[in-house]
Amino acid sequence: MNDVYPVLLVATLALPALGAAVLAVSPARRAGWIATAFAAAALIPIVALPFGHESPPPGNLRPWAEVKQSWVPALHLDFHLGVDGISYPLVALTGLLTLLCCGYTIWKAPDGGKPRTLLALLLVLETGILGTFLSLDLILFFLFFEVTLLPMYAVIVGWGGEQRRRAGRKFVLYTLFGSVLLLLGVLTVAVHAGTADIVALNGGGGLSRSTQYAAFALFAVAFAVKAPLWPLHSWLPDAHTQAPTVGSVILAGVLLKMGTYGLIRVGVGVTPLGARWAAPLLGILAAAAILAGSLLCLRQTELKRLIAYSSVGHMGFVLLGIATLTATGIQAALLGNVAHGLITGLLFFLAGAIKDRAHTGDLAELGGLRETAPRLAGLLGFAAIASLGLPGLAGFWGEAFAVVAAVRHGGALWIVLASVAALGGALTAAYFLRLLRKVTHGPVGTAVSPAIAGAEWFAWAPLVALTLAVGLVPTLVLAATSLPVEALIR
Repeated sequence: MNDVYPVLLVATLALPALGAAVLAVSPARRAGWIATAFAAAALIPIVALPFGHESPPPGNLRPWAEVKQSWVPALHLDFHLGVDGISYPLVALTGLLTLLCCGYTIWKAPDGGKPRTLLALLLVLETGILGTFLSLDLILFFLFFEVTLLPMYAVIVGWGGEQRRRAGRKFVLYTLFGSVLLLLGVLTVAVHAGTADIVALNGGGGLSRSTQYAAFALFAVAFAVKAPLWPLHSWLPDAHTQAPTVGSVILAGVLLKMGTYGLIRVGVGVTPLGARWAAPLLGILAAAAILAGSLLCLRQTELKRLIAYSSVGHMGFVLLGIATLTATGIQAALLGNVAHGLITGLLFFLAGAIKDRAHTGDLAELGGLRETAPRLAGLLGFAAIASLGLPGLAGFWGEAFAVVAAVRHGGALWIVLASVAALGGALTAAYFLRLLRKVTHGPVGTAVSPAIAGAEWFAWAPLVALTLAVGLVPTLVLAATSLPVEALIR
């Protein structure tokens, strides 16, 4: 392995952490530019990571780049980082969304605490999220997983809406519950296997059937809370509704993906027998989430709350793909993660822009956007049809492949689950078309400024372009994931 790649891997984590520290002593008036510069610098090693590495042979889960140093020898704890095709798309998405949020904050800092503090929290969040995706040691994975808890709480409570404290408390309580279960699962595996190395543990690592069953049950509930997956989703709408725009983008775009990524990397990879045992139940819960999320969206009257509930349904498609335990299904889940991050990130940016202009998110008070702000209406329409899964846009492939994987799995149960998922997809179209009818085509409501600032184009244009690119060329994601997914489920 080329010696430069471990350096790039460490730089990916070190640069946003260093940026947060620099912000603590920098002048407040330059905080936005400093944060954006460090976020852009962190994206450079991320972009460089896929180039020039030696891919492992088929069936081998060795990462493209790897750093492994003994950290706490007495506890056999290693500082073990690595990146492969399973984690890389989410690493790149995290770097991109953080950069866009930092740049957006230069122009539009939310009301509340100091912008410098918000920017530092965004960089700390980036460090924790990247560390979670890059960790190849279960203990290290858990530590980075927990790094994101307090910064996200602080973002909600410090810069959120009127009910921000209630939403923040709910977020913390749910997440702490999941964290306790995750820690128990990690310790169960580490004690029985004698190692916490995720690469060594892939395929079960010699764990007994009962140990895998117990550990997977703990992992599944812990990651379901973070994703969040139905019926452990009720913290999500409040958190999204109350969070500032950049907080919602990071929360929906990448923070939720820590749960579904953990279910694939740790749940399926480390405890495969437990995953097979629980697969039918996971499939049932996935179909229920798709249907429940769509029905809940049809009842919503607030813009951000509707988009938040839509995530429940989209994460249901991701879970359905994972539950099939097939290469097609897991690739669908990974592609769905990326598509959801791009599209929902764009939706929350647009929802924030509309609320900032109209000073309301009530669908009954919004309307006529195509007459008052046609460009904003066009972008909202693009994001909505991408989210409902129009072919040729990023949202289509993950959901379609998840249904195909369920059908190919065979058996009456999986055919029924695929049918329910397809019905949920149709309902997704119904609630997004309802949204567009009310907001863009309805009677003119609260006046909305038509002007779009340069910082808004900076934040939105890359998401639009990537939604198109992934929709037209899904191999941009699938090419990287095929070999490691085959190795994961072998």
